[in-house]
Amino acid sequence: MACHFLIYTHPHLRLPPDPPLTLQPSSSSAASYCRQNLPTLNFHYKKGCNFYTGRKSVVCSMATENKVISGDRMLVFVPPHPLIKHWVSVLRNEQTPCPVFKNAMAELGRLLMYEASRDWLPTITGEIQSPMGIASVEFVDPREPVAIVPILRAGLALAEHATSILPATKTYHLGLSRNEETLQPSVYLNKLPDKFPEGSRVIVVDPMLATGGTIVAAIDLIKERGVDNSQIKVVCAVAAPPALTKLSEKFPRLHVYAGILDPTVNEKGFIIPGLGDAGDRSFGT
Repeated sequence: MACHFLIYTHPHLRLPPDPPLTLQPSSSSAASYCRQNLPTLNFHYKKGCNFYTGRKSVVCSMATENKVISGDRMLVFVPPHPLIKHWVSVLRNEQTPCPVFKNAMAELGRLLMYEASRDWLPTITGEIQSPMGIASVEFVDPREPVAIVPILRAGLALAEHATSILPATKTYHLGLSRNEETLQPSVYLNKLPDKFPEGSRVIVVDPMLATGGTIVAAIDLIKERGVDNSQIKVVCAVAAPPALTKLSEKFPRLHVYAGILDPTVNEKGFIIPGLGDAGDRSFGT
């Protein structure tokens, strides 16, 4: 299986000073993940660029999202912030009680949406009067709200702080349930608009990208309403290879922001080691 997406541990940080072309990062890194789970991948490790590609080496001088030469590949971002690691660890713990789990999911979502919105939000500039003088300012343009699409029900917890971190949002709820035998999704609630305004930016929030059926169905519904792949970002707590492979094959130029990448999915469609059923653990039912 060839890899058609790039995995970033962070789009804005340089790699530590390791020997050139080494493939010996820690077991939690993106390179180790790919080496273990995507065995046909041809790794290319670039100092100061912090990404891995499965087709050819890509050289860039600045490790920032808007400077990366990615072509039509999907990009997967795994920010290495210690707070992200902390909240993922809280979510993993089977002893974490429901209220703490839900709060941890919300805090993780806040951090990931912050990363996802970097260099992406429309802004307006001008001048205002401060208490001490005239100041040049830049605001997020409230005339172009970001569309937040939480996948019910677990997506509600991950998207809880969207309205506090983003100055202008509209929330469209989308309910999909997965058949536990076939693992296929079905829509039971659709509050998406008939048509998104031209140029809309959409963040799809789904905590667990396991088999990929639910997230693919959700993005299909969004694209049917006029949104291009490049204007969609996916925020998740945990992602696994089956879902990432499906997304990369169907939605080039999509951006995925994950708290962590896990190695496998079991026969019941649960991510291993994962964090269990995110909806049940968030809401106690």
